[in-house]
Amino acid sequence: MSSAGTTLPGDPPGGRRAIAVWGVGVAVYFVAVIFRTSLGVAGLDAVERFHVGASALSTFSILQLLVYAGMQIPVGLLVDRLGTKKVLGIGVVLFTVGQLGFAFSPSYGTALASRALLGCGDALTFISVLRLGTRWFPARRGPLVAQLAGLAGMAGNLVSTLVIARLLHGIGWTAAFAGSALAGVVVLVLLLLFLKDHPEGHEPEPVPHQGAAYVRRQIAASWREPGTRLGLWVHFTTQFPAMVFLLLWGLPFLVEAQGLTRAAAGELLTLVVLSNMLVGLVYGQIIARHHGARLPLALTTVGATAVLWAATLAYPAEHAPMWLLIVLCVVLGACGPASMIGFDFSRPANPPERQGTASGITNMGGFVASMTTLLAIGVLLDATGDDYTVAFSAVFVLQTLGVSQILRLRRRAAKRERERLVASRVSSVHVPV
Repeated sequence: MSSAGTTLPGDPPGGRRAIAVWGVGVAVYFVAVIFRTSLGVAGLDAVERFHVGASALSTFSILQLLVYAGMQIPVGLLVDRLGTKKVLGIGVVLFTVGQLGFAFSPSYGTALASRALLGCGDALTFISVLRLGTRWFPARRGPLVAQLAGLAGMAGNLVSTLVIARLLHGIGWTAAFAGSALAGVVVLVLLLLFLKDHPEGHEPEPVPHQGAAYVRRQIAASWREPGTRLGLWVHFTTQFPAMVFLLLWGLPFLVEAQGLTRAAAGELLTLVVLSNMLVGLVYGQIIARHHGARLPLALTTVGATAVLWAATLAYPAEHAPMWLLIVLCVVLGACGPASMIGFDFSRPANPPERQGTASGITNMGGFVASMTTLLAIGVLLDATGDDYTVAFSAVFVLQTLGVSQILRLRRRAAKRERERLVASRVSSVHVPV
């Protein structure tokens, strides 16, 4: 039985006003992703600029993701308490200053500090945008709204691969990164002028300040829900192969291991992003109509990714053929939309007052996996003399771990979700009209 069409009492109405306000939040996330992924097209330039090796290069992204992942639960708590506008505003200031600092960094150390600051601001954005969607749109629109938010993020990635890459080789490092930082100023102005936390008449119940005890209860209650943990492991298992590829190691792999030119490698990175955007629309529509498709879609994506990576790394010739690299990039494009399915497990498992906290827990999954894989690939490349086949085999280890946890939790999560759906329908019958 599908619950996708269920409208609960007190649901916000959606409409044009909701789209406009939510669009401002999405614009902030769009810029955050441009800044986050800008290093992915500048990896080889960073090696030359800061005179570092593979492990040191991977530290840029690892530190950025470490900050991002470590802040997800605190961010969820902040969003639940302070609201979206305040948290997003802080995020914009931090990631803009981080991008500007990266532009002018004279040394590896200052560049590292700038990426950490950028990661801190970036961490405040996505959970806030998810919360904004739940406050402005009916619950039945949740899966599609979340996929569209992810789609906007991938559009930001597309800007990195198409625009930032060309700026780097046209106007240089400092001008490219400093110029891109102006986008942060623009979205900050839009946010201050137009964003509202919720529509009129849908104010959340005020939450009294309860200190550390409240924090512990929020985290514990969210974690006890099997749907939250299942969402975390779905996000963990699906997101990281594409993120590692786009964020840092895709361009070096295609250029150094596969013998492509930078231009050809950039086109394949763009293909990953375009595939992500198309698949995101398809997955969002499917899940909005058939909630039962969530897990099959996630597991199919994981399986297809594993098969294509294995075929590429084990290809008997020195370089994999272009058709295989194209298929790999198309399949990698499904990883982002598949990771959004994790939120479709945690969202119905938690009441509105815990949505930020539960989303923060879920969102940690993919970024912890990405951070771990980025580190493993960098270390293995240095240890093996740039053997990309050995280094990228780390992908299979994390996929195996994630799938085992998904299979372990799936039945408990499904049972608990059915119980909550029945309870909500019973309570709606008794709501006075």
